[in-house]
Amino acid sequence: MQSKYKVGLMRLNLWAAALLLILLAYLSERLSSALLLVLASVWLMVTASLLEMSHRRPATVPWQLLPSLLLAGLLIADPERHALWLWVWPALLMLPQPGWVLTLTCGLATLTWWMLADLLGIEQTLFSGLVLLPLMLLGLARNRHLLPTRAAARQRMRLVPGLPLWSGEQLATDLRRERARCRREGVHAELMLLRTSRRQLWPLAQDLCRLTHEFENCYRLDHRTLATLLLSRNSKQASERRHTLLKGLRPNAKVRFASLNDLGTLEEAVQRFERQREDLLVEPESANG
Repeated sequence: MQSKYKVGLMRLNLWAAALLLILLAYLSERLSSALLLVLASVWLMVTASLLEMSHRRPATVPWQLLPSLLLAGLLIADPERHALWLWVWPALLMLPQPGWVLTLTCGLATLTWWMLADLLGIEQTLFSGLVLLPLMLLGLARNRHLLPTRAAARQRMRLVPGLPLWSGEQLATDLRRERARCRREGVHAELMLLRTSRRQLWPLAQDLCRLTHEFENCYRLDHRTLATLLLSRNSKQASERRHTLLKGLRPNAKVRFASLNDLGTLEEAVQRFERQREDLLVEPESANG
């Protein structure tokens, strides 16, 4: 069953939040806070526009760092008007982000809370701190609790919405499933590995997804290597499919085909592929395959 990416509602929410920040910037009396609000709205609009192209940005880039810096700047630049935004910090801590960004966010939250002491007074400052601290701990606990779920989701997720391109971790699971299917139904299956330059990876991935069947998945193993599982009725049709794919792709890449019956583990297949010197190699199928 195909995955459905419900990005429309997310994009609508981001645009609504961006428009709200523009309105707040228009009503702001200080130029510094107005500029920060405009910058935050621009960031939201860019995020909404590129929502479906998130595969172009590395997953290690901490995009949550910018809203944390903008929130801290807003509380420092215009605390009288935006002191209520102090309670946004626990929500930011729940977002998926690297550990060092979490530490920085906690530090910025503590700094802005302390800087509001003159405005709030000692009693309200202590009370807000006593309330803010457990909320932030709950945010951190929620973040840590979701780490295994997020890791598993990253392994299963499609890398490009709308294309059957998956992570390399998913390939290991699919190999076991397709190998069992081949033995049960008598289907001929092959693993196709391609290695090209980083610049050609995404165009080649899109062409590969276009030329394979809807029930066949493609995978990105690393920044230079792609893979796909080709399903055919028999070895003759598999040979015809290889020629069709290579003719359609015309890849400037190293290519290897291997039958699933003789494949072994994915790690072994990748190691053999790395040692391959030929541009194209079809592993011979065993007699009992």
